[in-house]
Amino acid sequence: MATGSSKAESAKWKMVSCDPDKCTGCTVCEYICSLTKDNAFSAQKSRIRTMRLHPLINISIACRLCSPAPCVTACPRDALKQSEQTGVIMIDDDKCDGCSWCIEACDYGAITLHPELKKVRICDLCENEKDGPRCVKWCPEEALDFVTKEILSQKARIAVTKKLFKESMEAAGIKV
Repeated sequence: MATGSSKAESAKWKMVSCDPDKCTGCTVCEYICSLTKDNAFSAQKSRIRTMRLHPLINISIACRLCSPAPCVTACPRDALKQSEQTGVIMIDDDKCDGCSWCIEACDYGAITLHPELKKVRICDLCENEKDGPRCVKWCPEEALDFVTKEILSQKARIAVTKKLFKESMEAAGIKV
């Protein structure tokens, strides 16, 4: 279990990240996920979720690889474990009874309950796929990326800096 993992280790774990400026809400990611994992085109069986935050703002949400992971801590059946190498939350279906405590513990809404199996499902980053998560590969707008938290933070700092620069220039009456 990754409870002893350092912040430096968890910063190197890769996760699926979405750029809401690019996401159109098409849900291709949901369907490719359900096809890859359950051999079905069903958004309810997907391990990634597309959320409409505003009529023009969409975002896809997958596991953020929290460390320590509140979902693992919340599970009363010890059905969830976190990989120390990848940060992926692994589910023991024999122990999971679908109580949903982990769903409630997830701050990001990244855990779902399989509609037929009544077992929780969490993105495993397509661990058995040699070319990474299918949702990233198939996103038609390239809104999804497979990055470390460190790179994600760097992108966020750059975006904020650009926005502040633009707003400062406009406040000074300079067209950008």
